[in-house]
Amino acid sequence: MSNLTNSTIKMCSFADCLSRWLVAVLMLLVILLPAQAGRCPRFCICDNSKLTMACIGKNLTQVPPTIDEITVKLDLSKNDIQVLPTHAFLHIPHLTHLTLQRCNIRAVREGAFRTLGRLVSLNLANNNIEILYQESFDGLSSLKKLTLDHNRVEEIQPGSFTQLGFLNMLSLTHNQLVYIPNMAFQGLHNIKWLRLSRNSLNNLAMEAFAGLFTLTRLSLDHNELQFFPTQTMTRLAQVTRLDLSYNPMTYLGEDTVSMPKLTHLYLDHMSLQDLSDTAMSQAPLLSHLDLSHNQLRYLEPLSGPMELARLNLTGNPIHCNCYLRPLKEWAKKGKVKLMGVCAGPPHLSDEPLEAVGPMELRCRSREDMIKEEFEEQEESRERALPTAKPKKKSKCPDNCDCDVKAQHATCENRGHTKVPYGFPSNTQLLDLRSNHFHYIPRNSFPGTDQVVSLHLEHCKVREIEGSAFRGMKGLVYLYLSDNDLTSLGSETFTGAPELTYLHLEGNQLAMFPGAALAPLPSLLVLHLERNTIVKLEWAGQLSSVPKLRGLYLTNNTIATIAPGALNSAHLDTLHLGSNQLAEVPTDGLSKASSLTELYLSGNSIRWVGPKAFLPVSKSLKQLYMDDMGLEKMSRDSLAGLGSGLTTLSLGGNQLEELPDLSPLTGLEVINLAHNPLLCDCTLLPLRRWMENVSLKMTATCGHPPEFRGQSVRDVHVFKSCPGESASPGKTLKGFKDTKSIKPKPTLLKVTMAKAKPGKAKPMPTKPKAKHLKNPKAPASKKNKKTNKK
Repeated sequence: MSNLTNSTIKMCSFADCLSRWLVAVLMLLVILLPAQAGRCPRFCICDNSKLTMACIGKNLTQVPPTIDEITVKLDLSKNDIQVLPTHAFLHIPHLTHLTLQRCNIRAVREGAFRTLGRLVSLNLANNNIEILYQESFDGLSSLKKLTLDHNRVEEIQPGSFTQLGFLNMLSLTHNQLVYIPNMAFQGLHNIKWLRLSRNSLNNLAMEAFAGLFTLTRLSLDHNELQFFPTQTMTRLAQVTRLDLSYNPMTYLGEDTVSMPKLTHLYLDHMSLQDLSDTAMSQAPLLSHLDLSHNQLRYLEPLSGPMELARLNLTGNPIHCNCYLRPLKEWAKKGKVKLMGVCAGPPHLSDEPLEAVGPMELRCRSREDMIKEEFEEQEESRERALPTAKPKKKSKCPDNCDCDVKAQHATCENRGHTKVPYGFPSNTQLLDLRSNHFHYIPRNSFPGTDQVVSLHLEHCKVREIEGSAFRGMKGLVYLYLSDNDLTSLGSETFTGAPELTYLHLEGNQLAMFPGAALAPLPSLLVLHLERNTIVKLEWAGQLSSVPKLRGLYLTNNTIATIAPGALNSAHLDTLHLGSNQLAEVPTDGLSKASSLTELYLSGNSIRWVGPKAFLPVSKSLKQLYMDDMGLEKMSRDSLAGLGSGLTTLSLGGNQLEELPDLSPLTGLEVINLAHNPLLCDCTLLPLRRWMENVSLKMTATCGHPPEFRGQSVRDVHVFKSCPGESASPGKTLKGFKDTKSIKPKPTLLKVTMAKAKPGKAKPMPTKPKAKHLKNPKAPASKKNKKTNKK
């Protein structure tokens, strides 16, 4: 018994020692090994030193459960999560920055973010969210920035933001909001900037912005407000900047703007024909007023603003005669800078307003002036006759709602099979979406000559007869999105000469509707996304719409673009993403001299040849070529592009080397993420360029295997490259020697992440002559693949 007791004591002592030794070893491993070892999902990229994780474009359907608890920044962009369940982030409570862009999110369940009390930035842009529910953002008590741009938000339920007491910026641009109810933003006690641009807002409740006592900047541009919401804006006592540009307002009356701290007011690109001289009388601190690109012929001196320094009248038909003298004298006395030029009389045409002297501002004889005024009155009477006839009490079609005061009529989702008629004559916004019309016959909208915006989305429309919109003289916005249209006749839009914004996305159009657009001389923006267009087959395809500025053709099946098909003197934005292009449409843009933004992402372009962007090099500012499977770029592919280019996006490709970027001295954003960069001497020009950019950046090697994952800056192979000691004129493996080119340091936002995992590739050899002679080889029939998003 005694021996057994002694042995037990000895065994216990040994076990105790072993236990203590194991604890010490484990503690040492915790100190020495990276914290994320074993916790970083194999398909993600983790940076333990910064506690960040990125799982971009991995087809994830849920938030990865193995994310390390201490992660503070998480990027889950370009996945397929669709629904965020309750407590979706319960296992990562320390997050401060969360990005969920392009995740096809359509619903955010109650309490999805409830454990993220430290989160300061949440990006939910480019998803399919339709409704903001009362508990959608519960738990985000520290959030300062919330981005919800490019969703389908059409309703904000009361109380949606009550938990966001520290929010500084809320962005809801490019959604489907039509109306803002009372107290919609209740709880935003620290909000500074509210962005509601590019919705379909036509009405704001009187208390829509109640409680926003700290708001200093409000963006309401590119909406459908027909009148200045004076009573709503009066509640915003601290706002200094207000943007209402691109709204179809025609007149501002007395005391319209009553905002005591307003300094900057943007009312450009509207339909203003007149405004009272006391319209700004209750905005005493106003210093910058933009009235450019309206329809103002005269303007009286403005009473009220004592600090006004700049008055922009550019793009107005200002008549420089004796009626302009009071404004000129007022501007001179108050040291107000007038911007704009005279539209008449002929001898003063295009003369700057600042340069015209008082003695030049003359009027004709009294008899001529009386005669001209009489003629103008007669013309206005004739124009008003059609709408002046019905003096009867305003009516509204059955199963519709009409608000005469707000000039708004709606029959949305009422089961109509024929287009209703008999709306009030002053209706300016007509909402007929989500009905079942199938067929829209000729003259379907009688008595609607004042309608500015017409909604016909989701109406299952298959055919539109010629002159269906006849008489809609004031129509500016027409929404025919998400219908079943397969073709459009040459007279489809006859009778709507002022149509400026046309939405045809989400139909089944197989050809570019050039002939149908001919009756639309004012068309500026055309949306044709999500159709079945296969090719742009004619030179001068855009000749029927000479003023077109924005053309959106994303998500079609375009494989061919004929030479000169996209030539246009005014086109500045062109989206061709997610089509079946195998090469950059250089010839198609041979005379697109004003193009500033070109979007080619999502096509199967494997090779970019020499001088691919030369026709648009003088105007191009933004170039997007992400996710194309791009394998090679000619050293002269960016020829001609210089300081004017501000954005170059090449993320998600298969590039191992890049052309010389040093001429692009104006770059502000460059995206090279997810490219398997080949870290040998062919990358020397990029390495040199990086050294001349005033920004700390992380660029990692994808090949060869011995350098994979290492920073481009830290790889010593470049020190032994021949180019480091070569003469200035010597070239290095197809690249121009850049040692003598010293670009000025540029502040740059650069995104360069680890390359996607893949098989190791051997060290590159000199390209075969056959490959060089046929630069389109990578885009051959064998390699053409549909990359439709």
